[in-house]
Amino acid sequence: MMQKYEMTDSGLLHHFLGMGVLQTENGVFIHQSKYAKSLLVKFGLEDCKSVTIPLPTGEKLKKVDGSQLADEGLFRKIVGSLLYLTATRPDIIFAAILLSRFMHSPTKKHMGIAKRAGSEEDSRSTSGYAFSFGSGAFSWASMKQNTVALSTAEAKYVLAAEATAQAIWLRFVLDDFGEMQPDAIPLFCENMSAISMVKNPVFRQKTRYINRRYRFIREALQEGVIDMRFCRSEEQLANIFTKALPKDRFNYLRLKLGVKPVSSLGEAFES
Repeated sequence: MMQKYEMTDSGLLHHFLGMGVLQTENGVFIHQSKYAKSLLVKFGLEDCKSVTIPLPTGEKLKKVDGSQLADEGLFRKIVGSLLYLTATRPDIIFAAILLSRFMHSPTKKHMGIAKRAGSEEDSRSTSGYAFSFGSGAFSWASMKQNTVALSTAEAKYVLAAEATAQAIWLRFVLDDFGEMQPDAIPLFCENMSAISMVKNPVFRQKTRYINRRYRFIREALQEGVIDMRFCRSEEQLANIFTKALPKDRFNYLRLKLGVKPVSSLGEAFES
C-alpha cells in the first residue's frame, strides 16, 4: 500500500479507537471483545445467561406499556454503549436503534429488552441497508423513515432512494482513494413493484404521493450509478436491520453480513 498511498509503515495494527484488530492468513478480523466484556461488568450482567437473538420475535415496544418507569440515566448509558458496539456488530443495530427511541421515560420492559441485547408508536417503516466491498459489509444503517408510506412498495421505494444516496457518496469516497467504480452498484430489492416504480417514470398511480426528493433514484439508474435487481426476501440481507428475526434466519443473515463468532478464529484470537 505504501507504493500507492502516502503513508508510513508502523507495523501491524492491533488496536484502533478501542477496537481490536487481528490479522491472520485468512484475513483481517475487527472486534470489540474487550469493550463488550467491560460492559457486562459495568452493568452487572457478567453472570446472566446468554441469548441467541438480540430481540424476541413478535414483541412490539411502545412508550406506555403498563410497566413501571426504569432508571433513565442507566438506560441511556446501556443504549449508548450498545450503539458504539454496533461499529463491529451490525447484527445488533436494529435492537440498539429501536431502544434509542425510548430514551425519555423508559420503562422496566424497555430496560429488560436493552439488557437482552417494533415500535407501535407510529406507522413509519424502518429502513435498512448494507454495502459490501470484497468479503464483507463495510457500510450499513438502520433508521426510521421520515415519511409514512402508503404501501409496502412505497416504503421499499423510499428505502431504495436512501440507499442510492449512500451509494453515490461511497462512490465519491472510493474515487478519492483512487478506487473508481466504473460499473453500476447493484442494489438488491425484494419488492418487484418498487423496482418497477424506479424503472418506469410513468408509473404514476403508485408514485404520485411520494416526496419529490426521492425521485433522484431514477436519474441514478439512468446514469448507470446503480442497477436495481430483484432478490428473494429470504436472501435480503437488509432484513436484519429492520425487524426482529427468528434464530435460524438471524444467524444465516448475520453470517452473510460477515459477523463471525470468536470461536471460529481458534487459538489465533486467544493469542
